[in-house]
Amino acid sequence: MMVKIGNFFFRYRNALFPLVFALLFFEGTWPVFNSELAEIWEIILGITIALSGQILRALTVGFAYIKRGGKKKRMHAETLVQEGIFAHCRNPLYFGNILILLGVGIAGNSLLFVMFGIPFLFFAYAAIICAEETYLEKRFGQVFKDYCKRVNRIIPDFSGIGNTIKGMEFNWKRLIVKEYATPFAWITGLLLLTMKDIYLDQGYEASKSTLWSLLILIMIVATAFFTAWYLKKNKFLRLK
Repeated sequence: MMVKIGNFFFRYRNALFPLVFALLFFEGTWPVFNSELAEIWEIILGITIALSGQILRALTVGFAYIKRGGKKKRMHAETLVQEGIFAHCRNPLYFGNILILLGVGIAGNSLLFVMFGIPFLFFAYAAIICAEETYLEKRFGQVFKDYCKRVNRIIPDFSGIGNTIKGMEFNWKRLIVKEYATPFAWITGLLLLTMKDIYLDQGYEASKSTLWSLLILIMIVATAFFTAWYLKKNKFLRLK
């Protein structure tokens, strides 16, 4: 049953997951905290957690990338990647996603998102991981079973990370080509939420300089996104 649910979420996650984030925009109606000081700490904590998730994803992609998109929206793997961060966690990209979602949820101060959005997304990722690992076990058999005995499913164990990456090359081109959309999506969303909160709390005139500063940040992030997209589309960044 869990495998079927996981296959469903794997196939439609790009359409379903953004809908869950719409709950964040109900923050003004049902906030977790009403205290201004608590909201500031929520934002700091949320951004810190989200950044840690993004860094984990960047290290994973930079050292040893594994294709998670599948083929024709179905799970697919030509090889079992066990190098780089995958030597310390079987699902570092998904764990990075979970940290980003959790961070954005905390910073968003939305009770609806905390009560329904985060549990739903956690369940969806648990189902996807279950379905993927079932597929990998069938595909790679004993090799995957041995890998499971050595490496944690979700929580990374970074002991020996120095030896793992020793001699490995960090692939900056691959990081840009494969990862540019993820930070654009969550950073832009978080900045827009912050602008909305400030505007509703203080009004335009009282917060004009802050709103324009955040808008400039969004423009910088968008410029980086479209630059990476252009370089990828026109094959200026070729992957070996």
